[in-house]
This record gives sequence, C-alpha cells and structure tokens, in this order.
Amino acid sequence: MKIAVACDHAGFPLKRTILETARAAGCEVIDLGTDSTKPVDYPDYTEKLGLLIQSGQAERGILLCGSGVGACIAANKMKGVYACVCHDTYSAHQGVEHDDMNVLCIGTRIVGPELVKEIVMAFLAARYAGNDPGQERHARRVGKIRNLEGRWNDLSV
Repeated sequence: MKIAVACDHAGFPLKRTILETARAAGCEVIDLGTDSTKPVDYPDYTEKLGLLIQSGQAERGILLCGSGVGACIAANKMKGVYACVCHDTYSAHQGVEHDDMNVLCIGTRIVGPELVKEIVMAFLAARYAGNDPGQERHARRVGKIRNLEGRWNDLSV
C-alpha cells in the first residue's frame, strides 16, 4: 500500500516514528514534509497529501499537526479525501472499516510515540467492510456521504 505522510512544524517531532512504523508494516511511504520545526502552514502540506489521494498516487494518508484538528478540517475540504482525527486504535480502524476513511489525522501534542505506533498500525491494517456480505449498511451510509459531497461542494456561499 502507498501511504503519503505530511506534517506541519508541530507534527514534525513524530513524523520519523510514523514513517518507520508504516515502512515496517510493508507500506511504500511518500514523505511530503515538512522537514523541521520551523513554522509552516498545515493547509499547504495537507493539500499536497490530498492531491496524491485524489490522483490515486497514494491509497491512504497520514497527517500530523499539533492537535490533528486543523489538518483534518483542511483535508475534508478536498473531494475524495475522508479524514478523521484519531487518538485511539478503535477509531483508527473503525473509521476505515465502517466509513472508508482514507486519511488519518493525529495531534502530536496529544499522543506520544508508543501510542502513535499502535494507532498507525490499526489504521494501516484496517480494510473497508462495506462490500462484505452482511455489511451493506456501511456501503449505503458511505454512499450517502459521497452524495452529500457532490451536492454541497459545488455551492457558492
């Protein structure tokens, strides 16, 4: 699986841990930066990651910022990017299994290196269940999300 990883300056301290964890899980990792704690704007790095998801150059992504919230909000503005802040393993795998989440957002000021490894592994190991027999309700719900995205993204406010 190809995984894109991007962070702002606040996310940088845990980026190496995440890169190593994803590689150890057998993923091909695309490191989109940033590469220091020098302040940068998270929407710029979020956009780089989102474009790779949209183009199919990456199957999933991991975004890091201080709280995870800003990167998550920015990511969800991009069509086809389904991001969620997850600071526990249950949300990290359930978001993929039930909601077809393709971007994991983590607040590096919230979780430490050992927990982040477990969260990333749960995210990477998870598979969308909506196409499995008996799990059609997930596909129906995800379909409704896609319909909302199509209807509401084209409106000017």
